[in-house]
Amino acid sequence: MAALGPGGRCAPTLPLLLGLAALALPPSLAAASEPPPAALRAGHAASSLPAAAAASRTRYLLYDVNPPEGFNLRRDVYVRIASLLKTLRKSENWVLVLPPWGRLYHWQSADILQVRIAWSEFFDIPSLNKNIPVIEYEQFLAESGGPFIEQVYVLQGYAEGWKEGTWEEKIDEKPCIDQLMYSRDKHGYYRGWFWGYEETRGLNASCLSVQGSASIVAPILLKNTSAQSVMLDRAENLLHDHYGGKDYWNTRRSMVFAKHLRVVGDKFRKKYLQSTDEADRTQYKEDWTQMNVKTGTALGGPYLGVHLRRRDFVWGHREDVPSLQGAVKKIHSLLESLKLERVFVATDAVEEEIELLKKLLPEMVRFEPSLEELKLYKDGGLAVIDQWICAHARYFIGTSVSTFSFRIHEEREILGFDPKTTYNRFCGETEKNCEQPAHWKIVY
Repeated sequence: MAALGPGGRCAPTLPLLLGLAALALPPSLAAASEPPPAALRAGHAASSLPAAAAASRTRYLLYDVNPPEGFNLRRDVYVRIASLLKTLRKSENWVLVLPPWGRLYHWQSADILQVRIAWSEFFDIPSLNKNIPVIEYEQFLAESGGPFIEQVYVLQGYAEGWKEGTWEEKIDEKPCIDQLMYSRDKHGYYRGWFWGYEETRGLNASCLSVQGSASIVAPILLKNTSAQSVMLDRAENLLHDHYGGKDYWNTRRSMVFAKHLRVVGDKFRKKYLQSTDEADRTQYKEDWTQMNVKTGTALGGPYLGVHLRRRDFVWGHREDVPSLQGAVKKIHSLLESLKLERVFVATDAVEEEIELLKKLLPEMVRFEPSLEELKLYKDGGLAVIDQWICAHARYFIGTSVSTFSFRIHEEREILGFDPKTTYNRFCGETEKNCEQPAHWKIVY
């Protein structure tokens, strides 16, 4: 994440910035010409507010993730932040502001603008709202009165690291270990990436050393700051409150793919893979709260689903990632044993590897978008379509420690597939102990 320099948009004049800053404050403050009451100044607890004022105002939680992290790890961080929001809402009226998508490492399609992308491009917002209250960033700008975030907390570890022994959850405001990826402009406001919204400013920024689950941040947000809008940067440093529990699965189930992407995937399944929900026993309810499918009831379409991660995994996970020839050998073995004739492959392989796969694996079917489709769905939408198709296969095999494969595991668990058809991965040719993925059983 690089701090934005003065080369962005022309900086607004100081009077305009001050005016927008006033709009970003609660209405009672924006209307006042004198300094705010002491109870509302930074550093004062929300609990010092009169009860009626504390109950009536909405507070906004924003977050971001380390820039190199991909689409599917970011989806996992959302689950962690949702758990924090639920904790906050036990005390105050908090709303989660969804961080716009963009500038991800794996989104490498040329000549396509992939920044400031709303969550509605990939996910169904009403479904998310059945779990926790969420709004898009553009809505936050409209509701808060301007492009200002009152408090930015950058989450980091402890300088001394984690000492072996008893695990201790803790959080402290500490000096920033690394250089703060925000720079102060001539007006004293903090400028940074802010999801590509270069007009956004932070009013205050500091670092929190954290070691623990997401809700450990709640006391800081409830008692140490009265800021109406708070952003947690580097939110991946927070752990799950209860990984694999009911709260985890409620949030995960609420992350329903956008319907237009599911429709594209369903049409592709029907046309090229002879796969329909009726025949595959994968009936899907639009209201995720009404879905409670018994494990093992889903059959899946008459094809093998494969996620074959390449690129950085080839050199980053050499031992447990097979060669293309090794992967094809395993695929042919599965096709024969499962008596299937088609294999759908989701992969980030480079063009030369794709051409080799076509020669070695004539049974292969892939979703290959036109330029118009690519511009419409973007790289994130194509990932969703690939995952949706893999999630409906008779049998799925993925790549070791890949979050792309993990998310497919979860989709198949939601749809009711037998775990034996889901939690499988390729093995490296030289791998001595090819441990298969753990089964995280869905909890209702």
